[in-house]
Amino acid sequence: MNSNQCTQSVVSPRIYTYKITFEDVPFYYYGAYKEKIFNEEYYGTPYTHKWCWEMYQPKKQILEVFDYTDEGWIKANNVEKRLIKPVYNSDPYCLNESCGGVISLEIMRKNGRKAGDTYGRKLYEDRRGLFALTKEQLQENGRKGISKRKENNYELYMQQVRDAAKKSNGGSKGGTKTQTQRWKCLVTGYIANPASLARYQKARGIDTIMRERLS
Repeated sequence: MNSNQCTQSVVSPRIYTYKITFEDVPFYYYGAYKEKIFNEEYYGTPYTHKWCWEMYQPKKQILEVFDYTDEGWIKANNVEKRLIKPVYNSDPYCLNESCGGVISLEIMRKNGRKAGDTYGRKLYEDRRGLFALTKEQLQENGRKGISKRKENNYELYMQQVRDAAKKSNGGSKGGTKTQTQRWKCLVTGYIANPASLARYQKARGIDTIMRERLS
């Protein structure tokens, strides 16, 4: 190999797997990277745990170098997955938030909250669901709910539900009869059995008296 060939091989960009560690703390992070230029400065792309990179000095250790080809990139990603999998979602010091396309529990919770906020904001902007009702309509629904509560002897019904729940065999006739009843939410129109409707209304901040029995 002549000197020109040696120089070319040294400066060629690389594909490699790496491990990031930090001074003074035991956190770590695995990754795979495809360089644009040889030996470019790169210390991972943190998202959830970016604070660790900002508070502590990261140090990179290159673990394995691969051919600079599509096949080499696939191999690097497979090795990265094998490195993360044994500690993923189990070692509190591992900062990886995904493993081979699988998202961590923390990211899933954050995405769930974000989706809920987005959906609620969309309902508000489109004036749908609860937001489609005027103040007068909500008040009228409240009055209807109180009336229906009296008509259906709601307190007696709730006592029957509590008595059925106390029975050791959850498959008793009383419990089965209660669960086959159909009740309707007077605010949203949602229909379910008594227990499911109660959970539905409580989750949305709706008073559980706002219901009527259908069957």
